[in-house]
Amino acid sequence: MTLQFICAEIERLHLQIRRQQKEVFTLQRSSIGAASAELLLARMQASVDALCIKRDKLVSERRIVPLCTNNSDLSH
Repeated sequence: MTLQFICAEIERLHLQIRRQQKEVFTLQRSSIGAASAELLLARMQASVDALCIKRDKLVSERRIVPLCTNNSDLSH
């Protein structure tokens, strides 16, 4: 995986997580069980965390500044 691909995938997953969070909130507001949606959200966040670890490893190996400099990406 290239650094550029990993950064793009992190951003894509962040967008999906935000959408999923909105759906969970809507379900909870409607008094509908959201346990499975919350589990999906947790798995998505775990994927982002794993990609951030890979990204950080690539950056440290190459000693370069990451192409994705979005603060939300660098905080994970």
